[in-house]
Amino acid sequence: MIMKAVIFAAGKSTRTYPLTVTRPKVLLKLANKPIIQYNLDNLRGLVDEVIMIVGYRKEMIREAFGDDYKGMKIKYVEQENQLGTAHALATAEPHLGKGRFLVVMGDDVYYRENMKRLLDYELSLLVQKVKVPQRFGVWVIEDGFVKGFAEKPERFVSDMANCGLYVLDERVFPYIKKLEKSVRGEYELNEAVNELAKKAGVKAVEANKGWLSVGYPWDIIDSNRRILEEITEPSIRGEVEEGATIKGNVIIGEGTLIRSGSYIDGPVVIGKNCDIGPNCFIRPFTTIGDNSRIGNAVEIKNSVLMGKVRIGHLSYFGDSVLGFDINIGAGTIIANLRHDNREIETYIKGEITPTYRRKFGTVMGDGVHTGINTSIYPGRKIWPHKTTLPGEVVERDVA
Repeated sequence: MIMKAVIFAAGKSTRTYPLTVTRPKVLLKLANKPIIQYNLDNLRGLVDEVIMIVGYRKEMIREAFGDDYKGMKIKYVEQENQLGTAHALATAEPHLGKGRFLVVMGDDVYYRENMKRLLDYELSLLVQKVKVPQRFGVWVIEDGFVKGFAEKPERFVSDMANCGLYVLDERVFPYIKKLEKSVRGEYELNEAVNELAKKAGVKAVEANKGWLSVGYPWDIIDSNRRILEEITEPSIRGEVEEGATIKGNVIIGEGTLIRSGSYIDGPVVIGKNCDIGPNCFIRPFTTIGDNSRIGNAVEIKNSVLMGKVRIGHLSYFGDSVLGFDINIGAGTIIANLRHDNREIETYIKGEITPTYRRKFGTVMGDGVHTGINTSIYPGRKIWPHKTTLPGEVVERDVA
């Protein structure tokens, strides 16, 4: 029997604006690789076919992966109206037939070993013990099986968060068809699974090493760090000039030049065809995407540069996320720490939102261009293709 997986990749993520104004969240990169590609790689050998639920900027996803990914067939199914996870799965029903299938959230990263462990059971889902359960949907579990669900409960009912990875079969669809919209105005898959669990045993499997969830821009920084921490040995395929220092686990792609005087302190990932230095300092947990240029005396720390980012000399970036095709004027400085040392807040969909971070720099969408000597306050965002003036102090989001 052909084993299939359903990957949800249709949504338009507004919480990760401005990065997702111009591309779907599943194509944002961690360690210079699209989020969804980690799941595709981990599914190889476990399933024969992937049903990809697409919607927002679907052509970009199809262009990235085609109809066959390393021998694994991909079938694209459009979810024209994004009405929730249950609605997304319902669009896949005609393509699934009978038997078990994996359900994967395309904008999170799941470890292969957890996928395999779920497949040991007829019906199952992945959970992770969390310290702040009121920030998550949580499963109530008895003797290892699902007995209930609560969405971000104010009072404690469970600390086992829903990871969004399931093994289900055709028995879930009648419960999906009976659903009413949640308070968010969506049809929620967890509600259908909760009803299914009352009739059939749904095993709750606690995740090994957790999972990587990208809900907000700063989650990209944390997830990128998690992946870089797992690098076990360096790989240098580019050219490193004499006088450059490479320390720790550093990955350097083909066609990349590391100029003399550069100091790269791993773990760091640098993509293909980059030009780094001279005399720059790349600090741990930084990813620099393909075709980027990092100029003289630039310092970058704990940041993700998606690709084709050009940072002029004498600039500093810390705890930041930069999209694609960005040009940074010389002397641009990112403040990643408030002068009063308080946790940093930012605006999400017009509302002040805590980041729960003491250090957080900037988020820039695709095509941003800063003028020389731009200074940016902590937690500020710049929308795609916007510019700053020479010497400008960015106190508010530039949208």
